[in-house]
Amino acid sequence: MKTDLDRIMQQNNIDVLFVTGAAQHNSPMVYFTGTCHVSAGELIKKRGSEPLLFHYPMEREEAMRTGLKTVNYNDYSMVELMKETGGDYTEAIALRYVKAFEKAGVTSGKAAVYGNADVSATYAILKRLERLLPDLKFEGFLNDEILLAARMTKDADEIAHIRAMGKVTTEVVGRVADFLTGQRVKDETLVHADGTPVTVGEVKSNINLWLAEKNAENPEGTIFAIGRDAGIPHSVGNDADPMRLGKTIIFDIYPCEAQGGYFYDFTRTWCLGYAPDEVQQLYEQVHSVYDQITSELKVNTPFSVYQKRVCELYEAMGHPTPLHTPQTEIGYCHSLGHGIGLNVHEKPFSGMVNASPNDNLIPGTVFTLEPGLYYPDKGMGVRIEDSLVTTPDGKFEILAEFPKQLVLPVKG
Repeated sequence: MKTDLDRIMQQNNIDVLFVTGAAQHNSPMVYFTGTCHVSAGELIKKRGSEPLLFHYPMEREEAMRTGLKTVNYNDYSMVELMKETGGDYTEAIALRYVKAFEKAGVTSGKAAVYGNADVSATYAILKRLERLLPDLKFEGFLNDEILLAARMTKDADEIAHIRAMGKVTTEVVGRVADFLTGQRVKDETLVHADGTPVTVGEVKSNINLWLAEKNAENPEGTIFAIGRDAGIPHSVGNDADPMRLGKTIIFDIYPCEAQGGYFYDFTRTWCLGYAPDEVQQLYEQVHSVYDQITSELKVNTPFSVYQKRVCELYEAMGHPTPLHTPQTEIGYCHSLGHGIGLNVHEKPFSGMVNASPNDNLIPGTVFTLEPGLYYPDKGMGVRIEDSLVTTPDGKFEILAEFPKQLVLPVKG
């Protein structure tokens, strides 16, 4: 949580956080500002101090709505800075950043860099800053144990946001189910009144529309994959594919609040009309593993423990898994789950390779459970996913309940 941030910074010998970019679809910035229309800016948080938000004059009122201490870049005249640097625009911007760091009381130490911005421009500025502020060293991370570690546990307000997105998500999923089951059938295919087939692309267009009607966004798209595509875990599906009976459909939906706020993540596997015996068996195996893992969850346990456990369960059923077949692309071929928040994938991670020693299911963690099995050459794949929260009393709660029903009956 934010209340842990100074302690985590100290543990990692970080003196200041430097966050750059917009306050939309930029999770490090949104974590401090909330969603607002600040299209560009910087945030500097010195350890032990409140953050300062540096903004451009056109967005001064939007910046003020964040509730943070704000500094208008108009305080630093670019005309004067350009004169000072002999017309070198990059140097002038870097010098303005120097003044921003000085305003925040930072001229030395280690700065952790975050945010979404053009890599080339950011690199150019940081190179200049290292020369202008030689006692301030900038650090980046492949596996971030500072800001993402603080974000791993959510407070009550953050959980409420994710829960609300879960309600939106499952309402849209229910509407998709109603749309599909209300169609006519011809030659084992869903069709419109004029006989044209209902397609994956049409379903996805409806999903985007129904999310927008609920003031939600779908920035990373939707997985709606049928048949062979359902056997490839992150195949988004082919828009031209018709909706046919008896084929597995993996419907993985992960929308967020408008302007890049909190995400939800949810998956169901459906068959329209009926499920072939082989599909039914695969589904029952996935469902049984989901139920087994949820029954075994214990607070303060490393998330990776359950990844290993899922592998053991599936291997006992005869499926390959990463435990003994690390490069497998069939059977069980991904990790059990991940944290969810301002990123759709964040700490805690469950993978036996990418999880850190701190990726534990402690109170306040919000995470997914999504065991699956995939056989593209057999034209099928199955995944079941819910998002859960670890409650303050050490229990595990699904944030948005929805039926786990394989077969959707169709009226035709």
